[in-house]
Amino acid sequence: MATYSFKLPDLGEGTVESEVSVWRVQVGDRVEEDQILAEVQTDKAIVEVGSPVSGRVIALGCAAGAVLAVGAELVRFEVEGEVESAIDGSSGSSSDLSQHTDSFTVGVSASDVEEAEASITGPAVDATSPSANVLASPSLRRRAREEGIDLSAVPGSGLKGRISHSDLDAFIAAGGELAMKVGGRQRRESKTEVKITGLRRVIAQKMQKTMREVPHYSYIEEVDVTQLEALRVMLNESRNETQPKLTLIPFLAQALVRVLPQFPHCNARFDDEHGVLVQHDAAHIGVATMTPGGLMVPVVKHCESLDLWQTAAEVARVSAAARDNNATAGELVGSTITITSLGAIGGIATTPVINAPETAIIGVNKMQQRPVVIDGAIVVRTMMNLSASFDHRIVDGYDGAQLVQALKRILENPGAIFVP
Repeated sequence: MATYSFKLPDLGEGTVESEVSVWRVQVGDRVEEDQILAEVQTDKAIVEVGSPVSGRVIALGCAAGAVLAVGAELVRFEVEGEVESAIDGSSGSSSDLSQHTDSFTVGVSASDVEEAEASITGPAVDATSPSANVLASPSLRRRAREEGIDLSAVPGSGLKGRISHSDLDAFIAAGGELAMKVGGRQRRESKTEVKITGLRRVIAQKMQKTMREVPHYSYIEEVDVTQLEALRVMLNESRNETQPKLTLIPFLAQALVRVLPQFPHCNARFDDEHGVLVQHDAAHIGVATMTPGGLMVPVVKHCESLDLWQTAAEVARVSAAARDNNATAGELVGSTITITSLGAIGGIATTPVINAPETAIIGVNKMQQRPVVIDGAIVVRTMMNLSASFDHRIVDGYDGAQLVQALKRILENPGAIFVP
């Protein structure tokens, strides 16, 4: 028999001491590896500390409620067999194994881990293998070797990504798709590194800058588009060969033309470097368009001078040019407000990201028939949510809500679109 001293590990970055809140074991108890020993309170959270070995508890480092310094003895075990670096009762040596294999393996090099593991379980894991640097107990490493599983492919749910037996069980139960032993050979995860360049890099940089610098708020309202959808279907059925097919976007663009004069700070571009808001009389409406290279926003210029059919034709033209990579530089700049639509895919609400330096963006979601109450009666109506986001530095919550409500009134009464 040998004696093994388990020292309190560092349970978080910079932790120097922790309070032992609750003991889950008592002196004399027989414990198994990974069994919870105590609940320990750090300055950020309560952490359950598991046992690094199987054995019998012969001493506890303190009473519940006491504070222990990191590195102080937490639990002393009596373990079976010869354990290198454990406290040997006969020899009185005191170099502790916990610095190698504590239950969290905190701040320990791969070579130290494998050295300690070898003394307990036999041959060490190759320190150059992908599994060498993962946080896991010796018995779990042994299981992984027997199953032919690369532990670097197993998601760990413990502190600092430590892998538990339950994590390994779940990985195996799921088929171990990332790395399982198949036909006597180990199948490893296939990874592909994709360099973010070109348009995708520009999109990433712009989105990151916008979310970092622009304080967003979103406002979502449901709209009864029963009349609007009936009008759209009727107009499409009666259109001539020269007229484009109408989608919802031209209707929304023309509704914006009607309401934006009441909200000039929402049809604007904010130069935050110079503290200048440029408000526009014209409505240059960007149309978020998915292309093979990523998201682009071609612009329909001067929507206020276009009718519904002309707006639809321009939306179709600039969107196709963007998708075909034929859009001119002038067609991709100068928008004063943007429309984005994921309604064809689905989704009841979105929180769109502003196309900075604009101050507002309007999002279209899916239309669906559902029961609503009108004048005390339940009727089936075609409903859709509008999702709008605003730059809170410029647009107050009240103003953003008022703009969406103004859009709602026009979309629910689509004849207003045709009134000058």
